Amino acid sequence: MYYEDENNLYHYSYRKGDKVENVRDVDYTEVPNTAATADPWEEKKPKKNRLGLKIAALALACALIGGAAGAGITITSAHGSTQIEVSDRQVAEVRQVKVDGKQQLTMPEVYAANVNSVVSINVSTTTNVFGRTTESAASGSGFFITKDGYILTNYHVIEGASTVKVTAYDGTTYDAAVIGGDEDYDIAVIKVEGTNFQPVVIGKSGSVQIGETVAAVGNPLGELTFSMSQGIVSCVNRAINVDGKPFNMIQVDCSINPGNSGGPLFNSYGEVIGIVSAKYSSYSNTTVEGIGFAIPIDDVLAMVKDIMTDGYVTNKPYIGITPQNMTAQMAQQYRYDVTQGVFVCSVEPGSAAEKAGLQMGDVITKIDDKTITSYEDLVAAKKSYSAGDTATFTIYREGQTQTVELTFDAAPQTQETAQDNSQQQQGGNNGGNGGYYYNPWDFFNSFFGNGYYGSSYSGESRGAA
Repeated sequence: MYYEDENNLYHYSYRKGDKVENVRDVDYTEVPNTAATADPWEEKKPKKNRLGLKIAALALACALIGGAAGAGITITSAHGSTQIEVSDRQVAEVRQVKVDGKQQLTMPEVYAANVNSVVSINVSTTTNVFGRTTESAASGSGFFITKDGYILTNYHVIEGASTVKVTAYDGTTYDAAVIGGDEDYDIAVIKVEGTNFQPVVIGKSGSVQIGETVAAVGNPLGELTFSMSQGIVSCVNRAINVDGKPFNMIQVDCSINPGNSGGPLFNSYGEVIGIVSAKYSSYSNTTVEGIGFAIPIDDVLAMVKDIMTDGYVTNKPYIGITPQNMTAQMAQQYRYDVTQGVFVCSVEPGSAAEKAGLQMGDVITKIDDKTITSYEDLVAAKKSYSAGDTATFTIYREGQTQTVELTFDAAPQTQETAQDNSQQQQGGNNGGNGGYYYNPWDFFNSFFGNGYYGSSYSGESRGAA
């Protein structure tokens, strides 16, 4: 592999087997370095320009390429040699500690204690386009959660996969079966055959504090397998949207890249507190680093158990309404005193919403202490609850604010992946409203008896919530 910087100042050669290739302009002396495990990376100074940001999931679609390890080098210039002093300090051996959640570990100890629990995931997807079959590959990460081969990862890592292969730290490759998953929560469980795997120790993400040291282990770029990056917690309970879906995330400044998806986020006790899932990326070519996100393990652990047992999330909360974003335009035209929230377009008979007393025309503005300004807020708030939980809904009704107590139903199995994601644009396709397109302005015409303002409406309706 050959590297040259922008100013053609330095040239490097990397070891490829026992052969050194592309040595130019300068003399090189090989220096034994048993600690070197990866090729150097080029550092580029980002250009100073304004840019837009987006949040991207981290599954890496690619042609799978094997990486090569590099050896350390020293450079002798045309002006002579420079003496470099090397420390004779003896490196302490890393202890093979057992994670007990009681004692803090060094980062080398965190890695040593957990690397055998982490796996590299490679999937292939077969698609048929105009009668022609094409196959694409993608890679991600995961980690064992049981001794008998259950592995937790992201849903977007295995979505649509025709085959899933898992590689352990010892180099053994296994065929994996997809047990199930949930797109809304971006979690999936796969399984390999075996009885003596090393599962991680699950921690508590609810106790995570800003500034706490964390580490991510995974498969960045699909080839730098079992890489570890260290950082701190930058924010907890960060509300973000990934590909249009709302999530509550732990924000970290670890180096996270495509291929890290589904890998574990460890605390300094060696416990898993999150699932690495997304990072900020730029709409331009400017690099954005140090802003990554992990799904809090507390938010999904019960759902993971559901998937292992039933193949889907059985305790997913369900309200039983057809929601619509409340807007200032709607408030002005129909004399509402609230301009934000979730408008209740309809209530399903026998649902949790009906039992709680929610009515068509209500505007949901708060669930417990969580302010609801949009449908996305509603979906994010629901993720804090399970079926059977009770929450206080604050609503606006006929000029007054009042509260109702709602006990969540379990989401119907047929809506496991469709609910909360269905979006129909005005004049768009059929969606999640009983198989027909729903225009909220048709409802307002009926409810208020006013004229039709469809020409001025540019919003969207939603599926059942």
